[in-house]
Amino acid sequence: MPDRIMKVNAYTTLDLLDGEAEGHDFTEEAFAVVNVTSPRRDPDHISLQLELDNTQLEHLKPHAETVRLSPEEARDLAADLEKHASKVEAAAGED
Repeated sequence: MPDRIMKVNAYTTLDLLDGEAEGHDFTEEAFAVVNVTSPRRDPDHISLQLELDNTQLEHLKPHAETVRLSPEEARDLAADLEKHASKVEAAAGED
């Protein structure tokens, strides 16, 4: 992804995912990067970041989305992800 806003390196949480941006009159698909970080010094929040490959987008200008989470919110999100991962695995017959 040229012209990235987020740093993407060996420590990035997930890269080259299938991403989607949806607007009122468009839907675009592009590779995506998702990263989870916290400040190195005096961490007071968790950042969840998402960026779509802007070379594959027609309607959106290059940008990255960031959500700041408290530890409790991060745990709630993790629990919800685990719940839905189990649901999808069960439907696919995986354990």
